[in-house]
Amino acid sequence: EEQKRLLRDRPDQPRSPKVLRIAIIGAPNAGKSTLSNQLLGRKVFPVSKKVHTTRCKARGVVTYEDTQLVILDTPGLTNPLKAKRHKLEEAMLTDPWDSMKHADLVLVLVDVSDHWTRNSLSKEVLKCLTQFPQVPSVLVLNKVDLLKNKFLLLELVNELTEGIVNGRKLEVRSALKHDSSSSAKSPLQTAQASPAASTAPESPRLQETDGAQGGSGLDSSDTRASEARLGTEEAQGPECHEHRDVKNRKGWPRFQEIFMLAALRGEEVDTLKRYLLMQAKPGPWEYHSGVLTSQLPQEICDNIIREKILEYLPLEVPYGVTQVTELWEEGPSGELVIMQNLLVPRKSHMMMLIGKGGKVISRIAQEAGQDLMNVFLCDVHLKLKVDLKT
Repeated sequence: EEQKRLLRDRPDQPRSPKVLRIAIIGAPNAGKSTLSNQLLGRKVFPVSKKVHTTRCKARGVVTYEDTQLVILDTPGLTNPLKAKRHKLEEAMLTDPWDSMKHADLVLVLVDVSDHWTRNSLSKEVLKCLTQFPQVPSVLVLNKVDLLKNKFLLLELVNELTEGIVNGRKLEVRSALKHDSSSSAKSPLQTAQASPAASTAPESPRLQETDGAQGGSGLDSSDTRASEARLGTEEAQGPECHEHRDVKNRKGWPRFQEIFMLAALRGEEVDTLKRYLLMQAKPGPWEYHSGVLTSQLPQEICDNIIREKILEYLPLEVPYGVTQVTELWEEGPSGELVIMQNLLVPRKSHMMMLIGKGGKVISRIAQEAGQDLMNVFLCDVHLKLKVDLKT
């Protein structure tokens, strides 16, 4: 009831409010929900190693002083064939596009640890960017902590941007110093072009040759590791590139900035958050400052339980589970009592979900219950039962 009241109330905005609506798009499992949760400071979006954990667009809200960030966590961009294979709702094909229509800024997330997909943006992402070229876009390279050779990031930046960032041509010049004391594991910190990044230590950088503010920087914690620069010069303009056939392109030449982070560990997320707060423009808030997400508690509950089902059931099995909440009430000591029925199409699926001696369903209930306590900040008694669909 409190959440419904906050969503219904008029925003308690200051005299000069600022707002930024951010769409996060990318291929399935790139880490969009993980990044959203880190920006929010609480886990309100489901996260799983399996694709298509996020089934519909949901909003997260960050309110800081006079600024409000509205984060549009969207399903991974997919195509009708894959949507049919995973029994996905029609909304999963349309929600990312709807989010772009309302966005002031788009974050394009790329998983650099996936060597099969990291060298090019997916066709669905490129179609989205081409359809909305007027929306400012930022490239976010995620999971950089899993990349052993950090200097691959230089090549990836060049490919994913088609050699152009913020209207300037990139030039990669690298002269590696083979120093036995220099480890390839030294972390590359975020590429940041705003004054918020001025606290970063001096080290090898990617920057604009004319020294103008707005270049993207790659900082290494070991200053002896390399002497790598990515200079920029005025390009003829990305407009000549943007109408090229999507089939023949791998990157997008209109990115304004590049960030490199590890969303799961929270590395450099604060730097990105500071940048987003600085990009906000004068405008009315959409939500009361007490709102963290546009989801209702029941939706959060469904999402977190589904996350665990995806985690513990193999292959396509989780996508056939239907969740039905049978009880949602406050217990005698103020705890939240939830009972949910999980309906599956086959007896074999039922046996998998229950597990030997009930171990699987017990583990799902225990882990989901703990996550719900962290979200709702109260005791939660979660009971799950499994039935066949009739």
